[in-house]
Amino acid sequence: MRPAARSASLAQTEPGKSTLLRLVGGVGRPDRGSVVTQGRIGALLDLGAGLEPELTGRENIYIGGIIAGMTRAEVAQRFDAIVQFAELEAFIDSPLRTYSTGMQMRLAFAVAAHIDPQILLIDEVLAVGDLAFQRKCLERIAQFKQQGCTILLVSHDPGQIRGLCDEVIWLRGGKVAAHGPTMQVLDAYVASMESATRSVTPQDDTEIKATNGARLRIGENRFGSQDIQIIDVQLLNATGTATHTIAGGAGLTIEITYRALHTVDTPIVGVSISRADGSICFDTSTAEADLRLPMLQNEGCIRLHIDRLDLVGGEYYVNVGFYERNWAYAYDYHWHVYPLEMLAPSGGKGSFYPPHRWDFRSRSTTTAREGRSNLIGTEQ
Repeated sequence: MRPAARSASLAQTEPGKSTLLRLVGGVGRPDRGSVVTQGRIGALLDLGAGLEPELTGRENIYIGGIIAGMTRAEVAQRFDAIVQFAELEAFIDSPLRTYSTGMQMRLAFAVAAHIDPQILLIDEVLAVGDLAFQRKCLERIAQFKQQGCTILLVSHDPGQIRGLCDEVIWLRGGKVAAHGPTMQVLDAYVASMESATRSVTPQDDTEIKATNGARLRIGENRFGSQDIQIIDVQLLNATGTATHTIAGGAGLTIEITYRALHTVDTPIVGVSISRADGSICFDTSTAEADLRLPMLQNEGCIRLHIDRLDLVGGEYYVNVGFYERNWAYAYDYHWHVYPLEMLAPSGGKGSFYPPHRWDFRSRSTTTAREGRSNLIGTEQ
């Protein structure tokens, strides 16, 4: 096993990060300067690019693999592993147009995850499928790192960067704001955003009640300029009923009603789920989903649909926020206001509790000659 390669992240608050990755990947050429790379480059930039809806999943695997630089023989050798990773065995010979968006993204990621690159470029495409599959994607990327692959990741997610990267480059306004060890740069990045948000948060000690009865107080559990105000947050179960309790593995819809005090250009909406101690278990945004909102005015509603939430049992909070289009500061951010109780086993370590099962086989001396075995199985 080769020593673990270093992985770096680019975090920035203005457009240009995707262009930079394309330059490193050789898709474009810089106006000045140069980019020097050594080794096979793999890219997780736009997972939907190159997929042909009229072709089957099998045919798309071969096309995607060859486009990514594999030979047909290499694709054939890795075909079963790709299908198994994507969890699409039952659908692999169906036309891609019959796949859901999540299934298509899983197929594309599975192909990209089996090209064995020496350099891997990732542009915020890790929100693929349900939480259990996202975890598998992150584990695959961690394997690349352990095998000596150099990883260049673009992300705004501090937790993701903290878990994968050895060093970080923070880009602001097209220039390097900081470059160094992960925690050092992340602390500076988060502090800068918090400082900017606090600087535009009005000095108001008025306390109001959220629709769930929780108190909201600016500067305590509510931050932001208030150009957009969050006026209601509802947690809905699979039947569309408001709830604060769901079973592990069940779906959850987060409905956010807002009021824009004036026209706001293409804001970002972010949602996270955290434990009572503040540790983040899930974090996503419209920016990570490549969803560009229109200019907002008056009142409206936006929903985040989570197909299944595989968290261990316990008490959590859903945190919601509207942000300036370049993440410069928050318009309105509510922290630990909306409780969520997960009804799932709470044993073990970590935050995730995906469906899983154990089986155990033993061969006793009395049955060994007969070729029989005892099987004990449990499923959760």
